[in-house]
Amino acid sequence: MARLPQAVRGFWLTFSMMFRKPITEQYPEEKHIYPPKPRFHGRHQLNRYADGLEKCIGCELCAWACPADAIYVEGADNSDEARFSPGERYGKIYQINYLRCILCGLCIEACPTRALTMTNEYELADDSRAKLIYEKQDLLAPLLPGMAQPPHQMVDGFSDRNYYSGKVTGATPAQIAESEQA
Repeated sequence: MARLPQAVRGFWLTFSMMFRKPITEQYPEEKHIYPPKPRFHGRHQLNRYADGLEKCIGCELCAWACPADAIYVEGADNSDEARFSPGERYGKIYQINYLRCILCGLCIEACPTRALTMTNEYELADDSRAKLIYEKQDLLAPLLPGMAQPPHQMVDGFSDRNYYSGKVTGATPAQIAESEQA
């Protein structure tokens, strides 16, 4: 007998909800911007130093750490004529296959130079499979004001250790002139 009032309350709640307007979000047309959670993993991004050189050194540790085998990196040597990163090497080919990526973040932890990070971008669906294989130019961070488009030389008098420790604050006029000539 004691359960009858609980059952009646349950049925009453169900019955009253039947006449309310449903809560529906018109997602693609009306986007509500919710702040992401602190540990949210979104689309990957290849970062740059303050003068525009790439942080990726082509070590392929991110590809080795990926449990889904979604990352392909092919490193190449920097030369005096074409320098893309401050170290000896740079990532010549960099691909992330979002058809395979599980957004676990293990590649981020494996990166020794913090070249690879994850953004808050979560809209990764597309209408073709080929568009979900992101190439290096899709993943590179945009050039900010004060940066020069690689390839260009490092800041005069600085070594790769100065870059790694964060002592480079922007592109020099010589770097900007060199990138405009290329």
